[in-house]
Amino acid sequence: MASVLSSAGRRTTLGLLIAVAAAFSFGMSGAWARGLIDAGWTPGAAVTVRVWVGAIALLIPTLLALRGRWGAVRRNAGMVLAYGLLAVTATQLFYFQAVAVMDVGIALLIEYTAPVAVVLWLWIRRGERPSARSIAGAVVAFVGLVLMLDIVTGARLDLGGILWALGAMVGAAAYFILSARSDTGVPPIALAGLGLLIGAVGLTLAGVLGVLPMTWTTDDIAYRFGTVPWFVPVLAIGLVAAALAYVLGIVSTRMLGSRLASFVALAEVVAAMLFGWLLLGQLPDLLQAIGAALVLAGVVLVKLGEPQAPEFVEPLPEPVDG
Repeated sequence: MASVLSSAGRRTTLGLLIAVAAAFSFGMSGAWARGLIDAGWTPGAAVTVRVWVGAIALLIPTLLALRGRWGAVRRNAGMVLAYGLLAVTATQLFYFQAVAVMDVGIALLIEYTAPVAVVLWLWIRRGERPSARSIAGAVVAFVGLVLMLDIVTGARLDLGGILWALGAMVGAAAYFILSARSDTGVPPIALAGLGLLIGAVGLTLAGVLGVLPMTWTTDDIAYRFGTVPWFVPVLAIGLVAAALAYVLGIVSTRMLGSRLASFVALAEVVAAMLFGWLLLGQLPDLLQAIGAALVLAGVVLVKLGEPQAPEFVEPLPEPVDG
């Protein structure tokens, strides 16, 4: 029994480290993309190229990981399609539509209510009632996000923007719930690769149809430390903030469960502010620093309120298709 508990503890610790790495990988995308946008790129063009670079980077690893496992993809085609359309395409598309008509902080705050949606979903769908500590952690983390995003003074609200941001929240919640599905036989890197490919196609179609404005430039991009060629931030947001981030995110979510992983992912906001300072010279004020501390405190409370057993256990490898 002691060895089992020790093994579970090591798994949780490793899962937390991977989840934080995923959050920091995701978190750098905003600062790199801001340089592109300031240079003349539309948000839609920046996010579409990000997802395409990530999909191409994971293409060969995805094909290798799926050798003998295409049956699992066929059996879970609906889940894979939902991941690509909801966790990737909808989250990105809806968020940038919201940003177009409302303050960025408000849109991001609404999207980051996804962890609360995950807790409610698990409660309603599976009857997994959250503990008092988990609820307290959700409240503390939410208050921390409000302070970090600096939206407590006079931000403009737009009903259409709120609805778009709520759509992004649903997509983000779907990301955590679907990523936690370790009973499908689809390897994490394959799910990430297929999801990014579906997302890239979906975003491209949105651009072709005129739903997502697409404008870009090949001019050099200016950052705090100097200027770089346009492909440097493109590769950063595609290889690190998409390909690596999605793989780490799926792996960690399968190890921790969707509820805990979704709260650990709040560290992405902390990472975004750190990279905002490093790349753009944007320093958080005292109120935002207090908010960061509250976010971390909320994650700890959620962890303390988690059940000992993970939501899913990794299955044994499937037999090779004959």
